[in-house]
Amino acid sequence: MRLAISKGRILEDALKVLERCDVKCNESPFSSRKLIFSTNIKHLEIIVVRASDVPLYIESGKVDMGIVGKDTLLETNKNNHFRLLDLNIAECKLIVAAKNKVKLKNNMKVATKYPNITRKFFHNKGFQCSVMKLYGSIELAAVLNMTDAIVDLVETGQTLKENGLKEIELIHKISSMLIVNKSSYKINRKKIDNFVNLMNAAR
Repeated sequence: MRLAISKGRILEDALKVLERCDVKCNESPFSSRKLIFSTNIKHLEIIVVRASDVPLYIESGKVDMGIVGKDTLLETNKNNHFRLLDLNIAECKLIVAAKNKVKLKNNMKVATKYPNITRKFFHNKGFQCSVMKLYGSIELAAVLNMTDAIVDLVETGQTLKENGLKEIELIHKISSMLIVNKSSYKINRKKIDNFVNLMNAAR
């Protein structure tokens, strides 16, 4: 079986959980340029990929399981997997933030990495919005008055504070999920359930 894990903080936290299950990569994903890592478990390989690619690899059927943030699952909104376990790792919040005294209103211009989530959130509030998709330094768009607000992930909110922004709405609390390809689950249910039980005990 193959397990895809998002790069970055999720990978760090997921590997710690796996180690508590006595599952270890035979080489460190942080110091190797390999894409697929064997483990001390004969039937398990780990693949390290970008967060946005995890649902795509699951959909392909070439990867059985994935560990990925809820934000990615909400944005891609694919129905190709089962969400088996909330690992409670890499926890943060997806929020709307803006300068002081700014409030939600109709026809706001919003910068974000999450256009689908953003449009849905504003629509559910009864507002239209114009979305500017950015890939980094989302806060800068509001600081420079390119947009009225931003939608982004925050952990402590310190970056917002240092840039003169504040949280004005919570969209979702975010953590990381263990997901599985639906077909793989039917074929390898016993192995996957055993793996899930191990992960659940080690959270």
